[in-house]
Amino acid sequence: MELATFAGGCFWCMVTPFEKLPGIHGIVSGYMGGTIANPTYEQVKKGDTGHLEVVQIAFDPSLFPYERLLELYWVQIDPTDDGGQFHDRGSQYRTAIFYHNERQRELAEASRDALAASGRFGKPIVTAIRPAGTFYPAEDYHQDYHKKNPKHYKEDREKSGRDAFIARHWRN
Repeated sequence: MELATFAGGCFWCMVTPFEKLPGIHGIVSGYMGGTIANPTYEQVKKGDTGHLEVVQIAFDPSLFPYERLLELYWVQIDPTDDGGQFHDRGSQYRTAIFYHNERQRELAEASRDALAASGRFGKPIVTAIRPAGTFYPAEDYHQDYHKKNPKHYKEDREKSGRDAFIARHWRN
């Protein structure tokens, strides 16, 4: 088992693309990269703790390689937006790949560089690639939010502009 940790804006929207895939053994919403221990959602939401909303994925690399996780990650985000993601604005909603070992770092950098070289976007790729730090699971009500509150999740996702962006930039 390995861990992969991705920040892609609202962590609610970053769970569903990865769940139900072979080799994925768990996805936990949480916080990483900040300056205080055991942050709460309210603290992170204010944007002054330095944490990003993240999902941490436990996976079996023999069934679902890290490279495939990276491919799936990129198509969930706007990698050129340094101010947040879609309607979620602020530093806590920025994108980042938190690597857990040297191989993950190398693969993340190579995937970022390939995306930049592809010419898909007219602006620079700003998604950070950072060493993983302490992961703090989000409060229980954030875990599997899309299952616990499907109506609100669907409405929020539709309003966010994420799906329209994905359709416009990735499904061609």
